Amino acid sequence: MLRRLDLGYFVRPAAEAGGPEPRVEPAFAYLVRHERGLLLFDTGIGEAGPDTEAHYRPRRRPLRAALAAAGVGLDDIALVVNCHLHFDHCGGNPLLPGRPVFVQETELATARRGGYTADHLVDFPGVRYHELSGEAEVWPGVWVVPTPGHTEGHQSLVVRGADGVVVLAGQARDQASQFGADQLARRAARDGVAAPLPAYPPWLDRLAAFEPRRVCFAHDASVWEPS
Repeated sequence: MLRRLDLGYFVRPAAEAGGPEPRVEPAFAYLVRHERGLLLFDTGIGEAGPDTEAHYRPRRRPLRAALAAAGVGLDDIALVVNCHLHFDHCGGNPLLPGRPVFVQETELATARRGGYTADHLVDFPGVRYHELSGEAEVWPGVWVVPTPGHTEGHQSLVVRGADGVVVLAGQARDQASQFGADQLARRAARDGVAAPLPAYPPWLDRLAAFEPRRVCFAHDASVWEPS
């Protein structure tokens, strides 16, 4: 079972949104029910100081409330995976002390150098990181796969269920349409279409090997599905 959790939204300024107007973006986490327990992929928008608050104007839905709406509590979470450690993805981590937090070692090292995210969301009482160096099967049928780009240590989660594979892509791409454009670029390259062609990230080949039936995102309610 996989359930998307609405943890609020923020306003991305026009200069970052790539257009003439700002863009309002959701902040989603995902709850994965597995025979080993409940896994939480991302934990919502944390407090990040007055400058960041003014820049992004976030509106938060408390993690506790979002989990309660799904019929579970904080104590039910067995494992946390963050796609990366920016404040809008790890904001609820301090509410889950003692739980293993799977993160790429590159991401954690970058976050701990400072000036990257909100420091109090990275190191807090009871934090328990499980650092990865590349791909790992964290539970049977559940893989962490590096998908660098947005950050060097960005990672996605691949979940194999009874009805196929779902990829939780985090912020590997901001929008499903961008991921779809990458897929078409990869298809054109594999079909031997003459250059020039747009580049696509190398990790797309690895995700494609899982033959996902759906790809979900952290900041877009749209879902990519193969044609």
